[in-house]
Amino acid sequence: IGGTEPLYAGSMTQHVVESLSLNAGLCVHLRLLAGREPHHIVEAQFKALARALREAVEISALKNEGSEKAAELAVAAAKKGKAGELPHVFTGSVEHAIAHIEFNAINLALDCVYRFRGLPAGYYAGWLQVAEEEAYHFGLVTERLKEAGFRYGDFPAHRGLWDMAVKTANDPLARMALVPRVLEARGLDATPPIVASLRRLGDEATISVLDIILRDEIGHVALGDRWFRHFCSERALEPEATYLALMAEFDAPWPPKPLNVDARRRAGFSAGEIARLEAGRPGRVRSGSQG
Repeated sequence: IGGTEPLYAGSMTQHVVESLSLNAGLCVHLRLLAGREPHHIVEAQFKALARALREAVEISALKNEGSEKAAELAVAAAKKGKAGELPHVFTGSVEHAIAHIEFNAINLALDCVYRFRGLPAGYYAGWLQVAEEEAYHFGLVTERLKEAGFRYGDFPAHRGLWDMAVKTANDPLARMALVPRVLEARGLDATPPIVASLRRLGDEATISVLDIILRDEIGHVALGDRWFRHFCSERALEPEATYLALMAEFDAPWPPKPLNVDARRRAGFSAGEIARLEAGRPGRVRSGSQG
């Protein structure tokens, strides 16, 4: 670039970008705001284009993977993020994933009320309150989605929570163990790293919403813990051993580290139980392996 016989003339950049845009079906706007040295101008143009393409690809990947994968990627990015490195995942997908979880949680709470009959009145009152709070959360998150230019339904969604509800439809003990104490408890772990990345982005409005959700979700997991232990007592089962056995029986997801230890303890998990979860899922013996 530059010199008496340059191998690449700076004027070629427009042709390169136009060809890329036409053949790849992209909408690209590339403007030169300042610069004197041709080499540095071209270098800046291509670096800017590369960064824009990287961001666009990451956003598309989140949409194609669905909202559950988007939330997982957001948590991973938040855990790895360093000062000055803003993850490119908070583009509506994460907020949509949270909204979808809250929407499913409304139906799950109401299903707990409808499906399991003949239980103490406090059980039904508790899950009706959960349904009301989940509806409030859903409204808060969808409002943030609107402010970002999206609506609920704009991104793919997952069935994780509801699939587990179907699997545990015949047993309130399994339902309390595997929905509040496994799937919803994972939200307690996921929230702090997401909040940390949002804080680096300066998104205090979404952080305030997540603070409300985390506060209430500790209570929801605690309600599940209370009734899980109640059902274990009725059947003369040791709760923590039963919990691990049900996780294995239903192939429930093991919580990724780090755990939100404070939130889990407030929700009813014992120190020993948390330590067991932090140790990781027990190894599985494969078919045909030697003992």
